[in-house]
Amino acid sequence: MIMFRFGEMVMGKVGSVRRNWMWSAAGVALVCGLLPQAGNAQSAQAQQNDKDEGAGIVVTASRSGEGVRADQLGSSVAILDNEALQERQTRIVSDILRDVPGVAVSRLGAVGAQTQVRLRGSEGNHVLVLVDGIEVADPYMGEYDFGTLIADPAARIEVLRGQQSSLYGSDAIGGVIHYITLSGREAPGISLRGEGGSFGTVSGAVRVAGASDTVDYAVSSSLYGTQGYPTARGGSRDIGSTSVGASAKVNWTPSENFKLSGVLRYSYTDADTNNSDDDPTSPLFGYTKDSPGVHYVNEAIYGLLSAELTALDGRWTNSLTGQFADTTRNGYKAEGLDYGDKGRRYKGSFVSSFRFDSDAITHRLTGAVDVEREEFQNTSPASPGVFTGKRNTDNVGLVGQYELTAGAFSGGASIRHDDNNRFADATTWRVQGSYRLPTGTRVRGAYGTGVKNPGYFELYGYMDGTYIGNPNLKPEESEGWEAGLEQSFADGKATLGATYFDSRLKHEIYTTYPAPDYVATPSNRTTDSKQHGVEVFLAARPLPQIRIDASYTWLKAEENGVEEVRRPGDIASFNATWFSKDDRFSTTVTVRYNGRTNDVAYTDPSWVPVTVSLKPFTLVNLSARYELLEGLSISGRVENLLNEKYEEVFSFVTPGTTAYAGISARF
Repeated sequence: MIMFRFGEMVMGKVGSVRRNWMWSAAGVALVCGLLPQAGNAQSAQAQQNDKDEGAGIVVTASRSGEGVRADQLGSSVAILDNEALQERQTRIVSDILRDVPGVAVSRLGAVGAQTQVRLRGSEGNHVLVLVDGIEVADPYMGEYDFGTLIADPAARIEVLRGQQSSLYGSDAIGGVIHYITLSGREAPGISLRGEGGSFGTVSGAVRVAGASDTVDYAVSSSLYGTQGYPTARGGSRDIGSTSVGASAKVNWTPSENFKLSGVLRYSYTDADTNNSDDDPTSPLFGYTKDSPGVHYVNEAIYGLLSAELTALDGRWTNSLTGQFADTTRNGYKAEGLDYGDKGRRYKGSFVSSFRFDSDAITHRLTGAVDVEREEFQNTSPASPGVFTGKRNTDNVGLVGQYELTAGAFSGGASIRHDDNNRFADATTWRVQGSYRLPTGTRVRGAYGTGVKNPGYFELYGYMDGTYIGNPNLKPEESEGWEAGLEQSFADGKATLGATYFDSRLKHEIYTTYPAPDYVATPSNRTTDSKQHGVEVFLAARPLPQIRIDASYTWLKAEENGVEEVRRPGDIASFNATWFSKDDRFSTTVTVRYNGRTNDVAYTDPSWVPVTVSLKPFTLVNLSARYELLEGLSISGRVENLLNEKYEEVFSFVTPGTTAYAGISARF
């Protein structure tokens, strides 16, 4: 247990599960029974128009509550729309994030295992993750485990890269990932999906949504269960998992100037995992080994309620929002409970935004106040040195933002001050600008700062003889800039873009092994860590029946002059979708390349890690969909078509070629 638990927290090694089909069935049954029918279903053409109108709008880039056009942002942003998620048959959200420039994903082998996402060479806990506007990071760990997020039937994703702490505070050093489920007005109707495939995998989803004059709603549930496959080199124990997600989203608009919104979300993952060999006399010390009975359970409930009031013909908007996150994570060994923790976050925000404009220029001023409390409790079985009481941290953030649009030019600036009762107060800022030339060329750039407060495990975590937290840690600080160039072709049917970025991280938290005991403990570096690189993307729709999306990232990330782990130097992605003219058939080919990557291995009995190099790999996926009757479709996909053998994390084996087939219906 000790070696695995240490690996989970310090290296990112976590695990997977026992099957729990009662939860899966209950999740689907709950949604099916909540609402008997969807109201005011729109035609397919109306749904397509709604999607097109909002496809280029980014809500994450502004605290005003109003969306910003992606082609007017100085910051780098990627939008994965619902069409992309559906045509690539996305079941695990982290998989499609691999198609975004600057994004590196690492999963500990099987579906359901801990999955980290890094932006532009930053750490996994340097990425702020929002789901329908709710901060979803585990307060105890200080980051979000993407292994617990399965895809909803109708959603979109915004990935805003670069330092965003001036808008969102701690955690947003590398950027923000916002996963947004579609409302009942955006995607009304009833939809059902069932699928099966390799390794005894079964997945399904149901969604009921609709809208009237004043109310729109969307209720959905998804499940993903698999018997899994061996993840230890030479192992025979199948590592499986069961994940269930359920979401409810309601908007009530009794008048033109008032809106009340609510979101409730539930997440459950039960995943098997393997420990590392902790026998110093074993030739496989530090390698993943079969560990019968070892698994973890992650359960979380999230909620949000907001009220919005507008005045002056919609130019002045005021909103009051309250949200919460309640997470519980327990790890088990064959004998019973091994470790556990609970985390809670309560957050209230007031935002006031005023827009004043003329025929040629639009100004927007926004002010916000965020009041937040985070709590945690270590529920691991008591042992000497383990603190099992509760701790909390309070933070008040004050935000100011200015946005300007003047013809071909758009720009803005934001500043935030955080008053924290545990760490030093922090002030962060960001400026950005974009200008479009008559030739269709867009020049853009941004400069900003970020901050990341230490997590509770880094501060107070304890494992006897293996790991001791450090309550004297200081927050990490980042500063960086980016410059980009984009060119549109063929009357806007294709866009090619490139961005250069450069960042420096101060006080980076790293793990040190002081003599004579060499017990791991975190500390702040006195030297700067550096990240810089180039991102390239192509988005094209040369014909209505063809969609092409491609990206490439070159990255150099160094910590104290040494290459950072789990950050490939080269990452590339290519997706091409062909639709038949009647839209009854479509097929998508996806190619993802992951360059050579360094990782850490605890193969030395002194417990001091060594650096290992993981070989590059290329994955090819192929998917297809065919509409048998109106509203009734069959689909299939093959993943890792070339049967590539690879590891994303040291000694965690990945699957070969897999195949899946399913059926879906919509009403």
